[in-house]
This record gives sequence, structure tokens and C-alpha cells, in this order.
Amino acid sequence: MSDTTPPAYPIDEMNRVKRRHDRGFYDHGTVHRLLDSAMLCHVAYVVDGQPYCTPTLFWRERSTLYWHGSSASRMLRNQSAGQPACLTVTHFDSIVLARCGFNHSADYRSVMAFGHAALVEDPAEKAAALVAMVDRFFPGRTATLRQSTAQEIKATSVVAMQIERASAKIRAKGVADDEEDYELPVYAERLPIHTVIGAPEPCPRLLDGVARPENLALYQPGDLLEEALRRAHARTYPG
Repeated sequence: MSDTTPPAYPIDEMNRVKRRHDRGFYDHGTVHRLLDSAMLCHVAYVVDGQPYCTPTLFWRERSTLYWHGSSASRMLRNQSAGQPACLTVTHFDSIVLARCGFNHSADYRSVMAFGHAALVEDPAEKAAALVAMVDRFFPGRTATLRQSTAQEIKATSVVAMQIERASAKIRAKGVADDEEDYELPVYAERLPIHTVIGAPEPCPRLLDGVARPENLALYQPGDLLEEALRRAHARTYPG
């Protein structure tokens, strides 16, 4: 009989959800879906005993995470030799107002991914990553742009981190009071939170006749950003 268990990341003391085990998920499907629905992450690491946490744009290719920044960045300079790092993503879904302060909460979906982050030094891999940095979010866009100069490429560093451990944590229950508190005359509610794409604001210095390209059709006003990002990822990395 074949094993139909979906692939999952190893679980140990590093990534095991310590509180509310029922909210923890380790399978690739859940973890990757939440990562691919995001554009902004926070990367935590330690340099000379001092902790840092840096926001940056990122993307996923299979089980490797990539992010970029200035070559002068402290984070990037200290990840050239395989720096232990933790990349986190959070989707904030609602504010929960309960009948007591203790039960006030939030609905959310989050991921913590652990690994050793290192600068991408191979020229071919770096060139491919710099294309993916744009095309992962806007498929096919790089081919329509001015080619980056050698100085621009030199000024940009790319970091890669193989996901060694990861966990997702999800709360999606809304108001959850103690049973006896439902009899109290206290108002309670859930406030849904959505990140929605607004109307495009074309650059006022566009040349006459330059139209919005088809590859931006994935981003439509009123759409949820996370759904547009998932569609873009699926188009860039089909299958």
C-alpha cells in the first residue's frame, strides 16, 4: 500500500508549536500556500550576540526561499557563510472582541521557516534570482524592462535559504468565550481584516500610448492581494 501522507517538514523542538498544538501545521501544502500568498516577510538573525529582525520582500522556489537587498545591508553581509535565520510571514485576518479581556484575540495565519541563509554567489543563479525577484510577482515583466546595469546588479545581493524546518499556525475561530460568559450582556464581535488591491495609479510621466500590460491583469482593483499573489506564483512556477 502506498503512503498517501502529504509531505511535511520535520518536527522538533525548533518548529513544534508549543501552545495550542491544534493550530499547528507542518505539511508542505499549508506552509507553501501561506508563503506564496505573501510578498513581505520578516527575517530574524543574530550578529555578534545582537538580535535583528528585518522586513524584506521574498519569494519561494520549491523548498528554497529567496530575498534581496542592498549589498551594504548588515543582514546580507552577515549571511554570506550560512547564517542561521528564521523567516516569518503573517496574514492578519480579523480582530476578535470577546466578553472578557482574556479572550480578546485575533484570527491569523502565520509561518515560521528555519534554515541557514547564505548569499547567492554563483553569477548564473544570481541572474536567475534577479529575474525571479520581479517575474515571480509579475510574470513575464522582466523581458519588457530596461536591462539592469552591471552596477545595479553589483549593488543588489540575493540570499537563499533552504527550508530545513517550518511550521504554520492558524487561528480561525472568531469569538470564543467561556461557555458561562455567553450569558453576560456584553457585546462581542469579529472584525474581518482584508488587504485589498486598490485602483492603479499610473505614473504621471508615462509616454503617450504606453498601456497597462496584460501581465498586470492578475492584479485587479477589489481583489484580495493574497489571491493575486497565489495566481502569480502558480503562473511563474506551474505544477
